[in-house]
Amino acid sequence: MIEFIDVSKTFILGKREVHAVKNVSLSINKGEIFGIIGFSGAGKSTLLRLVNMLERPTSGTVFIQDIDVSKLSSKDLRTRRRNIGMIFQNFNLFNSRTVAGNIAYPLKLAGVPKKEINERVTELLNFVGLADKAKDFPDQLSGGQKQRVGIARALATSPDILICDEATSALDPETTADILKLLKKVNRDFGITILLITHEMHVIQSICDKVAIMENGEVIEAGSVFDTFTAPQHPTTQRFIQSVQQDLPSKTILEKWRTRGGGKLYRIIFKGDVSNEPILSTVTKEHGVDFNIVYGSVRELQEKLFGNLIISFIGEQTAIQNVLSTLKSIVELEEVTEHEC
Repeated sequence: MIEFIDVSKTFILGKREVHAVKNVSLSINKGEIFGIIGFSGAGKSTLLRLVNMLERPTSGTVFIQDIDVSKLSSKDLRTRRRNIGMIFQNFNLFNSRTVAGNIAYPLKLAGVPKKEINERVTELLNFVGLADKAKDFPDQLSGGQKQRVGIARALATSPDILICDEATSALDPETTADILKLLKKVNRDFGITILLITHEMHVIQSICDKVAIMENGEVIEAGSVFDTFTAPQHPTTQRFIQSVQQDLPSKTILEKWRTRGGGKLYRIIFKGDVSNEPILSTVTKEHGVDFNIVYGSVRELQEKLFGNLIISFIGEQTAIQNVLSTLKSIVELEEVTEHEC
């Protein structure tokens, strides 16, 4: 659907070159919700603007449905852009137009007959839950309602791709959750490919199928959300993951554990179906070992279970070693070192 092949974008600012995007290669499949995350200045917004050629790549190629969009004529590019909806952080609504007028705007630009515009606007108002707000003006709306208008406007021309540029950054947590549910509904009901950028990992966790992490203009890690969350490779990715899930108790709790004479601690990671099995209970009983869950959780990611538990074992040392050996053949297991604590 969307493919970046060795794409770079360099801006010339006076005598200085700013390498906003560096040699990025990514593939986004049709119907996916693909998240791009990074701190400010990582290059994620520039990368998005290359999709609809608001910025042209300095080098490399951007394909959409096997078409090199950088080679399109101005006329063909305008047509292509109608198939790409955009949702913005600050809504970008016309305060002088009603809700219905904002949604109708891209249809008027496209020369759609008035009757069809009215029908489409009514359909979209119902879809985003704002049927009673058609005649209101943006200043009369809450932030969440404004973003719903923004989503409806982006959907007006029935796009194949929806670009979300920090679409929830200006919203409170509850409203953010509602908007993310709406975006999932857009993806599910219309099959629209969503390309979403954010600096909030919980947004990625909530709705994305795949994620790319950017830093200094480069993609430093990419893959499925489940794999990225359960086995982050790059230190920056690990920092993002830790912002939404704490996989170790605090240093204070661990120090108290050590002070009280607590034994060695082990981190056990369960993924997928194995999370439903009584593995710990079964293995420890076989070897006459007791266990104590010191910390952890089991959560859902992409409709799969992911468990992260901090365990101590009580029993004969040989029996404990047998337990550890057996568990390592079934799940991921590692000792929690003093350095981690």
